Amino acid sequence: MTRLRLDLAYDGGDFAGWARQPALRTVQGTLEDALATVLRTGPRGVPGPRLVVAGRTDAGVHARGQVAHVDVDDEGLAAARGRSERDPLDALTTRLAGVLPADLVVHRVSRAPDGFDARFAALRRRYTYRVCDDPAARDPLTRSHVLWHARPLDVDAMAAAAAPLVGLHDFAAYCKPRPDATTIRTLEHFTWARPEDGPDAGLVVASVQADAFCHSMVRSLVGASLAVGEGRRGGGWPAELLAARRRDAAAHVVAAHGLTLEEVEYPDDDALAARTEQTRARRQADEASAADVAPAAGCCG
Repeated sequence: MTRLRLDLAYDGGDFAGWARQPALRTVQGTLEDALATVLRTGPRGVPGPRLVVAGRTDAGVHARGQVAHVDVDDEGLAAARGRSERDPLDALTTRLAGVLPADLVVHRVSRAPDGFDARFAALRRRYTYRVCDDPAARDPLTRSHVLWHARPLDVDAMAAAAAPLVGLHDFAAYCKPRPDATTIRTLEHFTWARPEDGPDAGLVVASVQADAFCHSMVRSLVGASLAVGEGRRGGGWPAELLAARRRDAAAHVVAAHGLTLEEVEYPDDDALAARTEQTRARRQADEASAADVAPAAGCCG
């Protein structure tokens, strides 16, 4: 068996999230079906090799820098080349492009180094959430990935309110609950800015980075920030909500279409195996702790 790394991007608007679900169009299902076709592992509609992803995005969430891995046998990899003498990985990338829809692109297929696991070897994930609060900057051509907000936002207040959330915390207040799953995360970076130039000029943009995220965590953090930015809540409220470890309707989960997974970062090749073991051990310890202390407050990893 050979482990392959896939670097991919997608417009999440017409996908029901990453994870394969019966009778729904998902990123995983679409890509696994394409792999089954190209690797000749079975008829269309029959799942091919199973993909493991760095971050399972929700319905409507986009990705520019998603990473997944898949284990394939040598015979299947050779089948991707067909009758040509091309490198099988180049051939696989090209043939996937021929069968995948336009809203899902595999940029690269490479042999994964020893110890690589798309999910557990990742050091961090970085997301961007884009908001437009200025009628003059509102662009109908970007409506599929920018949230329109009718009230003007105080970006400085939002940035100040976000700063205390950075660090190792229990983010139960910002996650949709799932039984026996931990809500403990290390939020490494959470900022708000209004860029003056570049493709995001005139928008209000959040940059959020963590070792991993709970279910709907980023969109809940954005929801709390918007409440501060439009003056409905004071600047200390997001931190108070974090400390209370309980959901509040005022920190609503904002729409998915403004969120994009921008990047997944991994350690050097010689540190991949150690990182995978470390992440698995920490996640198991956190989940055991969550089950003992507050089993109803957990959510997905």
